[in-house]
Amino acid sequence: MKNNGNNKNTIIKVIFILAMVLCVSGYVSSPVALVGGFLFSYFLGHPFLSLNSKAVNWLLKIAVVGLGFGMNLVETLHAGKDGFVLTVFSIIATLVLGYFLGKLLKMDRKGSHLISSGTAICGGSAIAAVAPVINASEKDISISLGVIFLLNSIALIVFPPLGHLFGLSQHQFGLWCAIAIHDTSSVVGAAYTFGEEALKVATTVKLARALWIIPLSILSVFLFKGKGKSVKIPYFIFLFILAIIMNSYLPIPKMITTGITSISKSLLVLTLFLIGAGLSVDKIKSAGWKPMILGISLWVFISISSILVIMSL
Repeated sequence: MKNNGNNKNTIIKVIFILAMVLCVSGYVSSPVALVGGFLFSYFLGHPFLSLNSKAVNWLLKIAVVGLGFGMNLVETLHAGKDGFVLTVFSIIATLVLGYFLGKLLKMDRKGSHLISSGTAICGGSAIAAVAPVINASEKDISISLGVIFLLNSIALIVFPPLGHLFGLSQHQFGLWCAIAIHDTSSVVGAAYTFGEEALKVATTVKLARALWIIPLSILSVFLFKGKGKSVKIPYFIFLFILAIIMNSYLPIPKMITTGITSISKSLLVLTLFLIGAGLSVDKIKSAGWKPMILGISLWVFISISSILVIMSL
């Protein structure tokens, strides 16, 4: 019986690895990878669950930095400039609305602040940065990540069809993704599905938006009177900027930069597969209805308000 159990685990591991290889082959789209990862984990289990979080963290950073080799500095600055005002407005409006909705729902203040922070800036990264400076409990962190993670997964699937339905241009869709979708992985995944220009705009604006983690974390220290807490700066963003500068001003052969960006896109699809594999039904259930209502309300607000502004520009 023991040997049968070991054989079964080995087979599941082999199938999982083959699924990962398929994800980087270029034949699997971002939404399919995400849903496929979830279904694999649900029916067969995740054979490498203890390594999943670290793998997602590193693969996403490597993929994003690699995408920088497919961008031009002048175009990037233009895209960032277009999204700056909208970014500032959406962050402030989301945090303020989250505060009042949290009070209305009689939620724990720290829990509602984490969900608001994740929605306002960049999902799990913002929650991870803010949580230690406000001394959030493990339960608050887990619930907040669960809510954001679920909404991220939905956004990755529904945003591209909605973009086509609303007749958005590549630039408009990229901007909308960067503002209205939480995590960088889902932003880049949705934009990648929509088109090349959308991917460039979404990645640039989203990473510029992620830098707001720093002032938000400092503000959170004062709001919750935390002392002696360090702020985690997303340093990989600076490597992304360096990659753009290198691609813009160094005589790097086109074949190399094209190869790097192609590999980065494949790694992104693999990352989304692993994200889906790490999403469990228990994680979704643990969120509860109040945090879910808050998360959905903020997400709907930022999605509708941002697309209305973008379409009016």
